[in-house]
Amino acid sequence: MRGAELLAEGFGRISEEVHAAAEGLRGERLGERLDPEANSIAWLVWHLSRVQDDHVADAAGEEQVWTGAGWAERLGLPFPDEATGYGMSAAEVGRVRVSGPGDLLGYFDAVHARTLAYVSGLSDGDFDRVVDENWSPPVTLGVRLVSVLSDCLQHAGQAAYVRGALERR
Repeated sequence: MRGAELLAEGFGRISEEVHAAAEGLRGERLGERLDPEANSIAWLVWHLSRVQDDHVADAAGEEQVWTGAGWAERLGLPFPDEATGYGMSAAEVGRVRVSGPGDLLGYFDAVHARTLAYVSGLSDGDFDRVVDENWSPPVTLGVRLVSVLSDCLQHAGQAAYVRGALERR
């Protein structure tokens, strides 16, 4: 199995978890939090989508799906277009509100499709390309994609946990 196939398998698992966590929920449940400092399902799905979109677009040298395909306008969140959720306060997290899972999952699915298209075109030799020299050692494409995969799986798992906890209340 090639590296691109492994990454596609991993990113596919994120999709399964994200859909399981968000499908069938109304907007108020997607925005509900376990406590005032906790992340909601809506914020977690939006954030993992934004991080994946931002990092993969940067690595591919492409415009983000968020702005290029009009998802920023469609979701209408009260943040600058470049916001990904990183470093947001609890109050900012609470401002991620959606009417239902449709556009939220639509954005995630668009990012997921672009990610799969990008990674499927990679050869094993591509993973050694340096994509970020701001770290020591510099970050390679392979390390960046595994980092995105790990972060997104963690947030998808958190969204699943929040859903389960809310359903048991």
